[in-house]
Amino acid sequence: MMAASLRHITGIIVRAAMRFRLLLQLRLLPLLPLLPLLSLAFAGTPALAQPAPLPAEAFFQRPALIDSKLSPSGTHLAVTVKTAQDRISIAIIDLSHDNKTYAAGVSDADVVQFEWVGDDRLVFSARDLLALGSDRRERAPGLFSVQFDGERFRRLVRTSGEPFVVNGNDRDVGQPPLSWNHALLAIPKPQPGVNPDEIIVGRWEIKANEIDNVVPVWLNARNGLSQDVDVGKPPAYAKQWWFDSAGHARALYTQHEGQGAFYWRGPQDADWRLLAQAPVLKLPFLINGVDDAGHLFLICTRGPGDLAVLTQFDFERMAPAQKAVVEVPGFDFNGHLLTENPGAMALGVRTEANSESTAWFDKNMREFQAKVDAMVPGHVNRISCRRCGQPDMVATVRSFSDTDPGSLWLYSAAAKKWTRVLTAMKDIKPSEMATVNFERIKARDGRDLPVWVTLPPGVKPGQPAPTVVMVHGGPWVRGGHWRWDAMNQFLASRGYLVIEPEFRGSTGYGHEHFVAGFKQWGQAMEDDLADALHWAQEQGISTKGRACIMGASYGGYAALMGPVRQPDDWRCVVAWSAVADLDLLLERRWWLRDDISEEGRKYGYPETVGDLQKDAAMLKSISPVLLAKQMKAPVLLAYGDEDLRTPISHGKRMREALTDAGNPPVWVVYDDEGHGFQNPKNSTNFAQQVEAFLARNLK
Repeated sequence: MMAASLRHITGIIVRAAMRFRLLLQLRLLPLLPLLPLLSLAFAGTPALAQPAPLPAEAFFQRPALIDSKLSPSGTHLAVTVKTAQDRISIAIIDLSHDNKTYAAGVSDADVVQFEWVGDDRLVFSARDLLALGSDRRERAPGLFSVQFDGERFRRLVRTSGEPFVVNGNDRDVGQPPLSWNHALLAIPKPQPGVNPDEIIVGRWEIKANEIDNVVPVWLNARNGLSQDVDVGKPPAYAKQWWFDSAGHARALYTQHEGQGAFYWRGPQDADWRLLAQAPVLKLPFLINGVDDAGHLFLICTRGPGDLAVLTQFDFERMAPAQKAVVEVPGFDFNGHLLTENPGAMALGVRTEANSESTAWFDKNMREFQAKVDAMVPGHVNRISCRRCGQPDMVATVRSFSDTDPGSLWLYSAAAKKWTRVLTAMKDIKPSEMATVNFERIKARDGRDLPVWVTLPPGVKPGQPAPTVVMVHGGPWVRGGHWRWDAMNQFLASRGYLVIEPEFRGSTGYGHEHFVAGFKQWGQAMEDDLADALHWAQEQGISTKGRACIMGASYGGYAALMGPVRQPDDWRCVVAWSAVADLDLLLERRWWLRDDISEEGRKYGYPETVGDLQKDAAMLKSISPVLLAKQMKAPVLLAYGDEDLRTPISHGKRMREALTDAGNPPVWVVYDDEGHGFQNPKNSTNFAQQVEAFLARNLK
């Protein structure tokens, strides 16, 4: 999605990492060619002939399995699942009593986040993902508490809309819930000195419809009592906090008028210490997490390409340590340390390069990971555990791949027993899905250009296929991942080669690659997309003259600019939730309602996209709505009528401009959607619209 604030632009930080003393460099090998699936649990019979493609509904249904978490002692397993009413609820399995299963959630909304508070209680937030887009985006998700057996429900934080109905059993009694402007910040781990059932929420102090300051608050998940956390005298404009496992605030990020700052208050400190202050886009590091011993872990860039590495802060030098804790050659570090018990050393580190990988420092866990990987080859096997590596370990394994949406398995070391808990999407057969490859090519100016390639099943070497170049949104995000993707797989099932370039401006491949996209909308960023297409044609996998460019949000913008900058490359355009008018993006209009922050408009966009005054001529030359006469290719435009990130006014102006230019677009609007389509019915319908449009123009 388009970045709504500078925090989004700078890619702010993964959650708290715990104590880690062993310094190392993690060298991740390129992903090996995938082996056939040999495990009986995942075995499939190769098709002798290419089967008829699955209907769109099979790709865009809600997964039966979304997320899973073991309770602190491993006695319960909570899983977010799809209900018969197509809602997302929580199933809780009592592993200590014959796997008896309970349910928790809300009847008219979807669980979007959940965490364990001790072994017998959970907290969760909920949003109505099937409601109007504006309602879904604006409504604060609240916070609810429930016992593992679905009883003793309590509303801890109100939603900003009407109260949700909780399984017909709303029991707000006694202490009233906090107002909607509170959100979960941290859950301390059970240990001496930490009160059971205590969690930390942040109270948003709102000014001019934006979060001005966040104040940490202790909240008892059982009775709803609350009090402010003792954080001393912190600086103003707090936006993000980091806590150790006991709930002590150790690090703080502030942001005001384009300036960001990091502060520290260690176990021996009475006051907050300033560590770094700079314009947000020029901060020297980001915080990854803190541990119980007073270590502060950072993400900073160094070496060729300014790749992000994990390191510690050196309090003697008052600067990031010179030696990296973890680095991933060719990629920015994107991950976290794995810990289990408060104050304990890290068990390993999990990060993502061209695929997700876990390096365990614990010998027993290394052996267990190797065993699981041998059982299910060609998959990422993500292990979560309690009493990790011990004879009575309880572990879950989320196993997935580029062709497999995944399954969840439960392992009891004491019983030496594996149990399949759930399969994410039972209608998807991995043997019929497309494979995903990661390539590094050269752009026309010599820049390294990462590219993800989804190869349609049944296409043999030397047989080029009609092509869709998929442009990710953001644009300041990483677009591709080695995992199953609904839209890419749907297109591949219809015979299209899907290419997803990590054009300059994308994150994940070095700060140098990121900043190379500044003020390059519609220019060098656009050339990268064409260069990826030309590479595929030279490789003999893409049919020349039969390519469509497609994307959402920024990706929709780039799709619209494609036939302007390279008219001979693109036969058609699919753009949804697309930025079409740069004036509407960069300047606040009193009559237009959107959720882009004033801070982002004032301090972020002038540097990353362009300054309305200084770059007026350049911006005029790259605004799609002003260039409709140059777009000769057929266009499909789709929007959510309640989109607050890219309001439908962008689409209406683009439709009018194209119609006036004699190229009226296919126009699709979903009344009940915002930015990005959440309702499976709408996602399915949109995929069918795309399928028909591509068939007319590429086949």
